[in-house]
Amino acid sequence: MNFLSLLSDALSIITITLCFVLKFPQIVNIYRLKSASGINIYGLLLELSSYTTTACYNFVNEYALLSYMEYPIIILQEFILIFFVLRYMDLINVKSVSIFVVYLAITCAFLAKLIPPSALTYMIPLCTPVSLSSKAIQLWEILWTGRAESVSVTSWLISAFTNFTRVFTIYMDSADTILLTNFILSTALSTSIAVSTLILNSTELFKIEKKNKVEKSSR
Repeated sequence: MNFLSLLSDALSIITITLCFVLKFPQIVNIYRLKSASGINIYGLLLELSSYTTTACYNFVNEYALLSYMEYPIIILQEFILIFFVLRYMDLINVKSVSIFVVYLAITCAFLAKLIPPSALTYMIPLCTPVSLSSKAIQLWEILWTGRAESVSVTSWLISAFTNFTRVFTIYMDSADTILLTNFILSTALSTSIAVSTLILNSTELFKIEKKNKVEKSSR
């Protein structure tokens, strides 16, 4: 086994490990601020649908758990994140609970194969554009509102890093053009969200410090 193969295996392990904590910085940030300002709920729901479809597809096809283990872990984190976003946006109501129940029913139906597994075969190609759309919507939310105080730079940097490592591991494994394009675009979007958040938060902090200095000098 050559050096590049060893590096690819090491990056795969690092990627899976980081997925265990991918959403926690974002969850902690929202809980600490008691605000979901700058977070787009529709982007999160698109992301959840993409992760769920991928996990169900792997499960019904009886693929090795280690090959998709990060998806159930991320889905659990996504549940917690969506709950806090809904809570601080005052959107926990009969409608949101009903949608969650329908989501669970459909997911269980797929896992129990009550819905033909072939349906997932048609759905899985849509995961790439859906996943990219969720990131694009979140970036648009930040740039449009100019608010990103609740957005975690750490979570998006982890996302960018894990997407980038997948570019390398996929290139080494199969060099699949579609997968490479997906992860390259995902890396670019995650990086853009992290950078935009960092710039906006730094600008806001500068304005607050400047305002405090003006108030002190006027006393």
